[in-house]
Amino acid sequence: MTVPPPSAPAPDDVPPVVPRTESEDADGTEEGTQEARAAQRELFSHTPAFILDRTGFGGSLVGGAQHGVSGGEVAGDVFLGGRTENHYYNGPAAAATHASGEIPRGDLDALAAVFVEGPAFASALARLREERVLVLAGAHAGGRYAAARMLLHRLGVPAVHALSPETSPSALAAQLSSPGGHVLRDLPLSRNRPLRDTHLYAARDRLKKVDGYLVVTVENSPFLIGATPSLWRPPEAAEVVRAHVSRHRRADADELLSLAPVRDFLSRGHHHPAEATRFAQQLTGYDGSERALARLADFGQAAVEQQCRGWLSDPESTLHDKAFLISLAVFDQAPYVLAAELADKLYVHFQRLQHPEQPPEIPVFGPAAETRLERAQADATVRDEETEWGPVPQFTAYFRKEDTPRVLLTEVWTGHPSARPALVAWLKELARDGRPVVRTRAAAATALLARADLPSAVALLIDGWAVSKFFGPRVTAANALTLAQILDAPAVLRLLTQWCTDPHWARRWTAIRAFGLLTPLRPDLVGPALSALAARARADSSSKAESANLVESTALLLSVGSRRGEMLSELARLLHHDTTAVRALALSAFVRACDNPEDGALVEWYADTGMYEADSAGDLATLWRTALGDRTHTRPALNALHTWVFAAERSAAVATALEFLLPALVVTADDHKRLSHELRGLRSPDGGLRPPTADRLLKALHPNANTPGSTRS
Repeated sequence: MTVPPPSAPAPDDVPPVVPRTESEDADGTEEGTQEARAAQRELFSHTPAFILDRTGFGGSLVGGAQHGVSGGEVAGDVFLGGRTENHYYNGPAAAATHASGEIPRGDLDALAAVFVEGPAFASALARLREERVLVLAGAHAGGRYAAARMLLHRLGVPAVHALSPETSPSALAAQLSSPGGHVLRDLPLSRNRPLRDTHLYAARDRLKKVDGYLVVTVENSPFLIGATPSLWRPPEAAEVVRAHVSRHRRADADELLSLAPVRDFLSRGHHHPAEATRFAQQLTGYDGSERALARLADFGQAAVEQQCRGWLSDPESTLHDKAFLISLAVFDQAPYVLAAELADKLYVHFQRLQHPEQPPEIPVFGPAAETRLERAQADATVRDEETEWGPVPQFTAYFRKEDTPRVLLTEVWTGHPSARPALVAWLKELARDGRPVVRTRAAAATALLARADLPSAVALLIDGWAVSKFFGPRVTAANALTLAQILDAPAVLRLLTQWCTDPHWARRWTAIRAFGLLTPLRPDLVGPALSALAARARADSSSKAESANLVESTALLLSVGSRRGEMLSELARLLHHDTTAVRALALSAFVRACDNPEDGALVEWYADTGMYEADSAGDLATLWRTALGDRTHTRPALNALHTWVFAAERSAAVATALEFLLPALVVTADDHKRLSHELRGLRSPDGGLRPPTADRLLKALHPNANTPGSTRS
């Protein structure tokens, strides 16, 4: 198929075709906007797992798949993030069934012979022995399942039962009917399916009755509500390798461990227990031959780097083949059709760069998917993707070696600079795509390029998006900078801080949004982020759209569960700032965060945790009281209070928390009058009668008298 000659290159600020609500931008143009929480969900949903795994959120948050070996066992069907994945390799396979049952004692004994406890094992064992139920959380491929089985094994239980991975949190206690140990592997959690402390309380009660113990493994997840996990830290790769070699080759273990390829493997950064186990298994089969030594030398990172260089420099490999490899690196663990479709677009850019005098041609029919994946040393997965219309099966492709996408993109960017014009044009095209996953992957790829060469990535890609008058490209720039910071790209934090006060309004907008997206992934940056956002507020020269972005991004800082108390304290402190705009930012962001009905929002945190922490409860009451009494914020604060009352209709814990909170909001007669009037006039969302919770809260405001206007109408 011959591709028509290109028209004039599309500018960076062409907005993506995506339906959004309308608002007025800083320069007066009408453009699509996207609420910050929705942008955050979009980023989390579509970012590659190999990036978000670095944050501790792991694949559960973004739906990443766990492939390969975990704890010394090959993972077949894997359940993560609400998805069912049926793995097969270059050909379809029927889905395996899952059922609960006893793990064979021989399997446990074999694992125990080579298991390395790691730094967190002893404390986890002590906690399991005392509490009977333990949530073991850790990063992807960290050996959590092996640790869970060994925790139960070390307790000396008569049997260890593997529970069905389809068990829901609410049905957990009902599955614990047998004495001994129980393990639930990689419980899929989501915003609509969290694991709460009440689920664990019910499980503990049942375990006491049957004399049992339970370990639930999860990837690091924000959907543990009120449940404090035991954080699993894997053992060192050297210890894992030594344990396996000593078990199978005790006589010459020291000699094997002194081989040059072994020393090289162990000296190259961090290796997951699964990778160390695979290397150890290969090492135990070493027979002294040159071929066996070469296999050891080819294992691991050096092999990935060499393979990527070979792919890109191979004169026998076509531009079409190389375009597919690069596209697959960008869309690793995404639907195969995206990698194939968008590889053709990259191929066109390569052809125009290398043969500008010839019209580009794309072969309509080519090698089968299995053939292309085999050439790329990749495999396939059939995965049920959750969409707004329900689960949709997707044929997903991924490299067998998880570090391949990073290495390949870095090699293209730094080792083949002549390819940059085509790669830059392609990424700009992806950023204008109407599909969120495509735009997010363009940002993720740019973040990897920024980690390798920040100045070039900013100059050629990020800054062009950041100064766009349209919303979409600015979000792509914010996403790229957020993910670049997650990847520890140098100087990104300083760049964001400077951009918050940049003369160009669009750079300011981009940096402000990036800080809001970044802090849930990096809670340690909450302090610097708030300082930068407050500095922007002090300038007090923002447009309406920029001010709204500043408020929404600051409100996102209150979505960080582990730092919410700290954030409330900082916002309460800003109420005493000498700049009116800073005080207004603190109140507006607080009210915005309160007016959130989603699961895991601030109201649920307050009911589960905050009301029991004296400082946090006091700061929250101060912010509520100030917002309600401030003329500019009274109406939005009352609307947010409606959200909390409606949440109390769905949750007894929230209702109890509001009964404690409301009296603390009343200091003056005006406070009392305002809240009483609002509660008496409140109607259910469908316009019906006043919610019963409103009557309970009125009684809390009038503890010594009948509720005024108690007749519901």
